[in-house]
Amino acid sequence: MVEHPIESWMDRISIAISRVAMFLVALVVVIMFYEVIMRYVFGSGTYWVNEMSLWAAGTVYLLAGLYVMQQRGHIRIFILYDMVPRSWQRVFDAISTLLIVLFAAAIVWGGFNEAYVKLMRWETFGTAWDPPIPATMKPLVLLTITLIAIQAVMNLITDWKKEKQVHDMAEEVLEEHID
Repeated sequence: MVEHPIESWMDRISIAISRVAMFLVALVVVIMFYEVIMRYVFGSGTYWVNEMSLWAAGTVYLLAGLYVMQQRGHIRIFILYDMVPRSWQRVFDAISTLLIVLFAAAIVWGGFNEAYVKLMRWETFGTAWDPPIPATMKPLVLLTITLIAIQAVMNLITDWKKEKQVHDMAEEVLEEHID
């Protein structure tokens, strides 16, 4: 896959965060491998690996949305989008961005108090290891959705003057198999 070029300051932030998230995937694999070895070879399973893998994988899941937005990999109905002139594509892009920003604002507005309370209380998971998953993940949801909305706005700004792009699924499939 060829990555979308970096065209704004927000693209740099999104790519940097995404690169860190990629290492979290490796962390999940390593600790799960460790758990399997400890449990089935040495007969001594851990009590922290499950929660740590949930924590890391949940973080990756959230941050993947930011990468997808930077790559313009979000869902579009290309049949309609490709049929209309560039001026209408801009209208579609503006409506899409507006809806993303409104959704992000609603999530932040509705979730801020709960995230704040969990963070200030340093709420934990309630297990034997007891990591602060709620205290970290709730605020991370709000931060990530805010970054996704900013990335969507930056995409709209940087793509506004671009020429019309028509998507040919056959070419995209061939490009993926050639790479």
